[in-house]
Amino acid sequence: MQVSMNELKAALRRCFEASGYFVGNYEDAANMVLWLEKHGLNGLAELERALPYITEDADKPLSTVVYEDSTSAIIDSNGRSALNCIAASVDLAHAKALESGIATITVHNCHNRMFALKALTDCGRRGISVTAYWQNGSKTVKEYAAAIKAGERYPSFSEAATNLVTSPDEQQALTIVCSSRVDLSGSLQRSRGNRNARYMSPEQLAENKEYIIDNGIGIDEALWAEINRIGAGILVENSERSRQGAGSR
Repeated sequence: MQVSMNELKAALRRCFEASGYFVGNYEDAANMVLWLEKHGLNGLAELERALPYITEDADKPLSTVVYEDSTSAIIDSNGRSALNCIAASVDLAHAKALESGIATITVHNCHNRMFALKALTDCGRRGISVTAYWQNGSKTVKEYAAAIKAGERYPSFSEAATNLVTSPDEQQALTIVCSSRVDLSGSLQRSRGNRNARYMSPEQLAENKEYIIDNGIGIDEALWAEINRIGAGILVENSERSRQGAGSR
């Protein structure tokens, strides 16, 4: 079925709010999903994999800074989804790059890191160049890289399957490098053993967005129903609050 971007964004906001995301975070999360989908990077497929677990973040500690100096930091996201924690990590990298010229942030124990692309793009649009790298998978390890130059509107993105062996810690890590003085670029090397490689240029991402604007977003009916089922919780809660408020007057 086809839905408009506005319909999808509103449904996603309700879904994340009903799942316990804080004010501001549920808007960020909705925008992250929508950004991937409208740029041809399968945001809805990523969401479908994450959806069974999004309510669990409410019971996990907030991200904590394990180490920090003027140009770097190590952050433990405590098993949370990037949907409700990665924007703050990118903001920290941005602030350090403004202050020191370059900064490196390593995030551990973070799931669904594809959603970081929206925050990385916002960083570039604010005049700070940024590149990021992460791995995912156990039997087949895939690696990913994204980068955007300062002042540009769209990043580049690349991914490939590898023959690498990785530890559980590496599977949930993300490295972010920001600079206010150097235009960073990042794409995966043509390493031996890499296969099914894909590279998307900033121009391709821009073209994907134009196509979605013209044609709308296709979504599986079952996924659309599940997003709205979860989001209905906030409508029920708001209705109950309204009744209680009316009764107290």
